[in-house]
Amino acid sequence: METAKRPLIIPVFIPHFGCPHQCAFCNQRSITSSKDNTLSSQNLRARINNFLEFKGNNRGTVQIAFFGGNFLGQTKEDIRALLFEAKKFVASGQVDSIRFSTRPDTIDHGRLAFIKDFPVSTIELGVQSMDDRVLDLAKRGHKSSHTKEAVLLLKEHGYEIGLQMMVGLPGENQIGAYTTGEKIAALSPDFVRIYPTVVLRGSPLANDYKNKKYSPIPLDVCVSTVKELFLLFKKRGIPVIRMGLQASNDLDQGSEILAGPYHPSFGHLVFSEIFLDNAASLLESNGSLKGSVTDNIIIRVHPRSISKMRGLKNQNISKLKKKFNIKTITVAADENIDQDSIIVDG
Repeated sequence: METAKRPLIIPVFIPHFGCPHQCAFCNQRSITSSKDNTLSSQNLRARINNFLEFKGNNRGTVQIAFFGGNFLGQTKEDIRALLFEAKKFVASGQVDSIRFSTRPDTIDHGRLAFIKDFPVSTIELGVQSMDDRVLDLAKRGHKSSHTKEAVLLLKEHGYEIGLQMMVGLPGENQIGAYTTGEKIAALSPDFVRIYPTVVLRGSPLANDYKNKKYSPIPLDVCVSTVKELFLLFKKRGIPVIRMGLQASNDLDQGSEILAGPYHPSFGHLVFSEIFLDNAASLLESNGSLKGSVTDNIIIRVHPRSISKMRGLKNQNISKLKKKFNIKTITVAADENIDQDSIIVDG
């Protein structure tokens, strides 16, 4: 069976472009490793051409994606300049469409009318939370009602919609995060991204952390919270296309993060916990394992899921062996199993 080709997303970071103020958690130059606050037409073309050069034959649709700033919060001249250059690549057949991220309160009839002649197919909204109190503490400057109105308007215009949420914001607990997830799911977006809240150097939240007014959510709690959110969205048929911040040299070296649940393989940690839960559930239902020492258990998974089953540094295997008094656990590859399924033999 032929594997579907992965899309090629050409990221163009525009840190803080169009942002009316700085949100409590934000220092996008740290997240994007961008120190330059300018984006000339020449630089934009060069970046796009550089990505296209390495496209290869294993990629499907191609999108130019403007991330990092508040795209529709820019001046009309700046919006037009960016979209005009990107449109040239669509017109030439090298790129299929354009996507961008923006704030919910920048979606209105006027702005959508302004961009309607450009080949924009996907719009992502930085929702972060559906709790107005949390949004206020995060200094977002918009309400949850803006998100609801924006989604309805985007659906009217036929755009593919992505919603971004954050876990561990000031004033939010695990229940609050899950409630936000439920409200986002109720809006039926086409996909979702889930980010942990970390304390970035130079962000307003850094001052609250230093003054002990804010304590970031621990990594293990954040992973478990995002796991429950992932399962919620999966149950509703909504793809989660990212969990965790995009890894970068600055973030990995710890020079930009003061505290918080950052991990370069955050998504892998979430999937590993899901596989651990599923394996434990299957083993618990196996009556022959109760009250006895078992020599060997074989867990069969899809080849691409072996690392998820084993967990980071084989932690899942160690936990299962200890919990169920198993001497040896073998993880075997089976291409006939779905990538999110597990079969236990023993």
